[in-house]
Amino acid sequence: MCLFWGTTYLGIRVGLESFTPAMLMCLRYLISGILLLIGAIVAGAHLPRGRELWRTALYGALTIGMGTGSLALAEVWIPSGLAALIVSIQPFWMVGVEALTPGGGRLHFSAIRGMLVGLAGVAFLIAPAAFASATDSQALIKGFVTLQIGAAVWSVGSISQRRLVTRAHPIVSGAVQQFATGLAFVIPALLQSRSAVWDAKGIGAVVYLAIFGGVIGYSAFIFSMDRLPVALVSIYTYVNPIIAVLLGWLFYRETFGWREVVAMLIIFTGVAMVKRSWRAAESVPIE
Repeated sequence: MCLFWGTTYLGIRVGLESFTPAMLMCLRYLISGILLLIGAIVAGAHLPRGRELWRTALYGALTIGMGTGSLALAEVWIPSGLAALIVSIQPFWMVGVEALTPGGGRLHFSAIRGMLVGLAGVAFLIAPAAFASATDSQALIKGFVTLQIGAAVWSVGSISQRRLVTRAHPIVSGAVQQFATGLAFVIPALLQSRSAVWDAKGIGAVVYLAIFGGVIGYSAFIFSMDRLPVALVSIYTYVNPIIAVLLGWLFYRETFGWREVVAMLIIFTGVAMVKRSWRAAESVPIE
């Protein structure tokens, strides 16, 4: 999960050279969803039905569609490595949404302090571009806001899916969610005016994202969330941006200097503080 999800930021940037964000989302998740559903049917696994099916599909469209879709759109404006670093503050949204959800955990001061540290890291990272040319500044703002909307909706969908009572195996639920996401992007993909370029690079990016990002990566995430402690699974929050930044620099010479390193360390410190506060709150018995 850590390895392959970190590479998908570069995969998205490569795919966007041939396809629109909507077309890229449509293709990759239709392929991964169909492959996983075929595997589930062959294995005789239980498939969601009725209300359970519709809710699973809805939460998938929110989590994957809006979450990953916002990333694909943001990478039209900003480098893949920068997008990965901004996405790394997604746990802040998860904690905030959880606190606002009925029955969710309280938002403690230590978590707020961690958020402020992480946001300071983001501000340090994007400040130079924000005060650069008008074009660069607008692109950065659009990318940042888009990623925050996606992170917020991803958190809502993830928490809702976690509270859904279902008999389906988590990987089967993930298959339904990916297929539903692919279907949700069919109309937007057809409506976008830019023509797709069906070259080897674009097709290769779609196949890579579908197999290693969807079938392997997302299934590993769902399976890990079901079998491993959340604290262990959350390691991907730190690993993915590092891989994405390194690959962006290697293949596209995206900026990766001392400012990016310092900002990354500050952001990771803030995320660690928030997660530690979250785990401490969960360990306190309810009287």
